[in-house]
Amino acid sequence: MIAHGVIFYLFAIITVFAATMVIFSRNPVHSVLFLILAFFNSAGLFILIGAEFLAMILVVVYVGAVAVLFMFVVMMLDVSLAEMREGLLHNLPLGAAVGFILVKELGFVAGGWVFAPDASNYLFAPITTVGLTNTEAIGNILYTHYIYYFQTAGLILLVAMIGAILLTHRSRPGVKKQNISDQVSRKPSDTIQIKKVKSGEGA
Repeated sequence: MIAHGVIFYLFAIITVFAATMVIFSRNPVHSVLFLILAFFNSAGLFILIGAEFLAMILVVVYVGAVAVLFMFVVMMLDVSLAEMREGLLHNLPLGAAVGFILVKELGFVAGGWVFAPDASNYLFAPITTVGLTNTEAIGNILYTHYIYYFQTAGLILLVAMIGAILLTHRSRPGVKKQNISDQVSRKPSDTIQIKKVKSGEGA
């Protein structure tokens, strides 16, 4: 039990530290790397409570897809840190309002047992888990009761992926792009010049 508690607090402290650095890191790439660290340690916490399927999904989906995709987008967008700092004060009221709403929502979730003591009776779907593993139980409820929400989340991720691809392929001044058709159809005469140099006049 002592080792279990030490491992839990280790994962929890690293998760909180990484989540804090995601917010306060000035470099967007560093923020994404701290986000990946937070996801890995959150997966460790899921394993400690016996939810190994959620841990696997967290690593495969969020770390392997969303966070890596976000990191590549940030690296390819040529984000100007100076411009971000200039717009900080301009966007500060909106950011503070969004942060206040998120804190209030988290407060409602954490203190839901105070506002609605009977709410916990309606959180669980009536499914039979006798003889089922965690993966089978989650699959049964995910693809029956929550199939539309699951499909909606997939569509949102698809739109985000398409948007990231379009952003990386857009034309930008000062950035050269590879044109496959021009490379394939070019002729030697377009790229090679043969000149006769007299003896003694060469460089």
